[in-house]
Amino acid sequence: MPPVAPFDAHMLPEALRGWVADIAHRMQCPIDFPAVGAVVALSGLIGARAVVAPKARDDWRVVPNLWGQIVGRPGVMKSPALAQVLAPLQRLEAAEREQWKAAHEAWELDCKVAELAAKQNEKQAAVQASKDPAKARALLQPADLPAEPVARRYLVNDATVEKLADLLTVNPWGLTVFRDELHGLLCAMDRQGQEGARGFYLTGYDGNQGHAVDRVGRGESFVPRVCLAMLGGIQPGKVQSYVREAVAGGAGDDGLLQRFGLTVWPDVAPEFVYVDQWPDTPAKQAAWAVFERLNALQPVADTDPQEWRFTPEAQDLFVKWLVPFETELRGEALHPALVSHLAKYRKLVPALALIFALVDTPESAGLIHDRELIRALAWADYLRTHAERLYAAAVIPETAGAHALLAKIRAGKLQDSDGTKWQAFEPWRVSVKGWAGLTSAEAVRKAANVLADYGWLAREAVPTGASGGRPGERFLVHPALLKRVAA
Repeated sequence: MPPVAPFDAHMLPEALRGWVADIAHRMQCPIDFPAVGAVVALSGLIGARAVVAPKARDDWRVVPNLWGQIVGRPGVMKSPALAQVLAPLQRLEAAEREQWKAAHEAWELDCKVAELAAKQNEKQAAVQASKDPAKARALLQPADLPAEPVARRYLVNDATVEKLADLLTVNPWGLTVFRDELHGLLCAMDRQGQEGARGFYLTGYDGNQGHAVDRVGRGESFVPRVCLAMLGGIQPGKVQSYVREAVAGGAGDDGLLQRFGLTVWPDVAPEFVYVDQWPDTPAKQAAWAVFERLNALQPVADTDPQEWRFTPEAQDLFVKWLVPFETELRGEALHPALVSHLAKYRKLVPALALIFALVDTPESAGLIHDRELIRALAWADYLRTHAERLYAAAVIPETAGAHALLAKIRAGKLQDSDGTKWQAFEPWRVSVKGWAGLTSAEAVRKAANVLADYGWLAREAVPTGASGGRPGERFLVHPALLKRVAA
């Protein structure tokens, strides 16, 4: 796989740095995992309450909600690391739920009092009906009740699109969607009949668009603003398989995967170091205080977010980055899948700069300085190396498939259900086994051709039957491999 850049803790705002580094150290996981999780969690907390104008005079606005996925084998502490950085959101939600519970109980009492008053008024109205009809009508007027309290939500784990639409109606500034295993969500949206769900999530990435949701038996409902941050983990084999299918023009070829701009696939240290120490409490308190402060961030009005802009120095720096970046995307040197991914950096870079400004310089009168933009550009350089590793599954799929096929042969997996080993095989026979990266006859054929080029397999034409048609092809396994399997 292509090499990736290591994560530099100085790319994080100082208030988050010690907390994230402490989590990674105590868990002995790559620091990339909690770093990405923390940034996505903050992006969802900010939501659409603040936006950035990347150009000085244009009406282009960027909502800072971001999507992140961490790629790693089972057992490398993906889930525990993300649980740690999502804990501040969970605490905010627990506190909100307690406040809502008290407010809702008070509201229920008000409703009961109003109901009793209405019954009393009804009795009085019956007495006044013949004497003073106007007074009777006044007594029967319904009482004005306060609106039912609604609990603010921060984190959603497993919800249908219909439920998400309901939640966003009462949480119009946005939510964070967390899925411990993203592959299940991605594959679910690939299924026939899930086009509406897929479109809903695609809209949620922009963070400032409305979306209509059709409900069975309930008609259509419209969400004025769909703003979703998204975070989760995924295993290497599953993400490679998904990338291949998406790039090959499958159901996933609509840019959904490319919206995960905060994708990291770090190298994991080969040796585990036992660490047993208390969490860094001052660092944790400093980081959680940032979440508390941003939780109170207020938009300009009920429907208008805060608007942040670059300082003149930061604006010049942004232009110096954007022009060569856009020029590269228009060239022919990059794989189309990688171009589609990198194109989302138009949002990623200014969004990161805004998040860092809200963390570092909340009192800067809506101005993003060059320091925050430099940090965002450092993230872009770092994340690009991880994107190149991710899309290597599409750029060189035959090589990856060849490695996978050779591993299966060496492990003795090419066999019938009764254990009879294959000395030769047709590609379709391997594809039906459903191994990652080898799920189609064409993928197996390409992988087998690579192994044939290196001498591990030999190609053999299969004569056509009586009905004619194009000759088939099968591959003979090298005797040395068969002996190794037999041993």
